[in-house]
Amino acid sequence: MKTVAIIGNGPGLYPDFTPYLDTVDCWIGADRGAWTLVKKNIPMDYAVGDFDSTTKEEREAIAKYSKYMKEYSSEKDETDLEIALNKAFELKPDYIYLFGVTGGRLDHELINVQLLYSIIDKGIKGAIIDQTNYIELTLPGEHHVKHDKSYPNISFVPFSHEVRGITLTNFYYPLTDANISWGSTLCISNKLIRNSGTFSYNEGILLLIKSRDTIPR
Repeated sequence: MKTVAIIGNGPGLYPDFTPYLDTVDCWIGADRGAWTLVKKNIPMDYAVGDFDSTTKEEREAIAKYSKYMKEYSSEKDETDLEIALNKAFELKPDYIYLFGVTGGRLDHELINVQLLYSIIDKGIKGAIIDQTNYIELTLPGEHHVKHDKSYPNISFVPFSHEVRGITLTNFYYPLTDANISWGSTLCISNKLIRNSGTFSYNEGILLLIKSRDTIPR
């Protein structure tokens, strides 16, 4: 199984990368996300984007640190993240993790969630991961989910207008053959009652969101 991780220009909401260092085969830095890889001393295979959020000195360091770097014009049709994603597709991975793509501008965050569809549409599993959330887009069928102490809360949000035939097993709030549509809160804030559970559905597209509450400062 080949896994590619893309680091975006998120505003400091990165999770602890330690658990991923042994499982990710290729790291891609998008714009200032490449500088994050430099600072964290994580091997960087590709650095792409317009790098308009980096200084000259940072770009020079990125160029020396990465195996491959390509700089694009700031006037382009694709976001830096989409450019990085297209590079990831060329590598034909089984999994793509997106880090640093939440917590900033809402327009960027919403389109980044939608980019999960372009990943799954190619038969690749993809997830957005930050300090408090793990977001994965799913298609109809049966899916297994394991308890994760880092993200104990589990919610299901319809990505399509309607999702039909949802069944939840080994959840605190179980469901059998339920339907939800945009605006429904029926599947928000659930938890597993065992180490693993299943969810299945017949029609639609569903977001799996595992999360934890932020700690007040």
